Amino acid sequence: MTTHSNAYDETTDADLDLLQDDVLDDEETDSSSDPESSGYGRDYSAEENTEGLELEERQALRRVVGMSTELTDISEVEYRKLLLERVLLVGVWTDGSAEDAENSLAELKLLAETAGSEVLDGVIQRRKKPDAATYIGSGKVADLRNLVAALGADTVIADGELAPAQLRNLEDKLKVKVVDRTALILDIFAQHAKSKEGKAQVELAQLQYMKQRLRGWGGNLSRQAGGRVGAAGGGIGGRGPGETKIETDRRRINTKIAKLRRELKDLKGTRATMRQERRRHAIPSVAIAGYTNAGKSSLLNSMTNAGVLVENALFATLDPTTRRTTTADGRVYTFTDTVGFVRHLPHDIVEAFRSTLEEVADADLLLHVVDGSHPDPIAQINAVREVLSEIGAANVQEIIVINKGDVADPMALAPILHRETGAIVVSAHTGDGIDKLRALVEAALPSPDVAVELLLPYDRGDLVSRIHSEGAVDQLEHTGDGTRMTARVHADLAGDLAQYAVTA
Repeated sequence: MTTHSNAYDETTDADLDLLQDDVLDDEETDSSSDPESSGYGRDYSAEENTEGLELEERQALRRVVGMSTELTDISEVEYRKLLLERVLLVGVWTDGSAEDAENSLAELKLLAETAGSEVLDGVIQRRKKPDAATYIGSGKVADLRNLVAALGADTVIADGELAPAQLRNLEDKLKVKVVDRTALILDIFAQHAKSKEGKAQVELAQLQYMKQRLRGWGGNLSRQAGGRVGAAGGGIGGRGPGETKIETDRRRINTKIAKLRRELKDLKGTRATMRQERRRHAIPSVAIAGYTNAGKSSLLNSMTNAGVLVENALFATLDPTTRRTTTADGRVYTFTDTVGFVRHLPHDIVEAFRSTLEEVADADLLLHVVDGSHPDPIAQINAVREVLSEIGAANVQEIIVINKGDVADPMALAPILHRETGAIVVSAHTGDGIDKLRALVEAALPSPDVAVELLLPYDRGDLVSRIHSEGAVDQLEHTGDGTRMTARVHADLAGDLAQYAVTA
């Protein structure tokens, strides 16, 4: 039984259990009790969403144990009472196992806590598909409203993307703020964006999300700006029918979106120039991608001593970080740390961050980092590959890197190692397996393929340096006439070295 010691004072866990067990006898009673509550005249849940399900499954909002935020330190309790939203999580289990549904809600809990809230509890309803009007069905909305009142929650977070009508109907019925998973992720991104490009990308994604949901934010949006609007700033020229409030807001959002797209296009050009410069010098690139909080930044630090920020938080890294490093034989290549992915990553986020995600698509090698201590690492791998496919990076050479091997259960890792041939287990925290991973990376990098034999004068040390950094030196000898070298280089460098080639 989950304890809510500081979430509410008078209501006990026994009261909550009785409350959640006190449900209607069947789904048809749900849908017919309040024909206006759905916003569509009637609720189709009994016909389309519960057919074939066990009666017990479809009757109740099932409580998920362990959803409440653990608060132990007194000072932390006082701080959170003052500053944090008190939220209730609700999910709809449509397919997969009960464990999958609970894992999804557990991830939503971490997202909510990362955004700065105190999670009071979480409930799941079993349905064939979410209700078109209220997400969980009108009858279950009444149960949820009672639970919100009992817990003293001020926000409800849905584990899915709500349509504008669903959002409006839920807020009207629950009388508290309702947020969906997409808005929650956008809020976290807004908190963590640091660079100009990152802030612009987040704002673009937020505006695209907001544009579709203006209707859900109050009836005043349909008012026209005609009549006596002088006090509102209209004045002469602003009278008459004019635009409605919602049309004005939508036009302003479209204008801002166009401005942000222009800014991002300029910033994208800068990033593309940097990538082109690396390609011109034939510097191989390695991209680190994976699920959020899988340890990508920690791995970058272990591989390159980059010193980038590492936090045990979701989406701590939004701005890509690129670091140069060298192979054992002296060749230069780059590592790029990228934004983490998550299940059901909002399409607006993928679209807005496309310019930075192109670092992954253009890489020569992809290190796909997996959290070995996560309850369902296979689902993480599938979610990341879904996003990689969306950004055109599905064909990039990939190495599965199972991180946090020091705390992972070897039995849980066995299915991944069996399915993913070539996967490697490491620990960025302890350094175990890092040397082996570095050797795998160096072996997988594209190698120069033009063999040259050269005699370079001593005043061309710049070319010797380029051969060491961009190619692979097989033999080197200092003679009285100059530096004699046998090496393998890329085609562009071979052209620059042609005049110093040794003829037989």
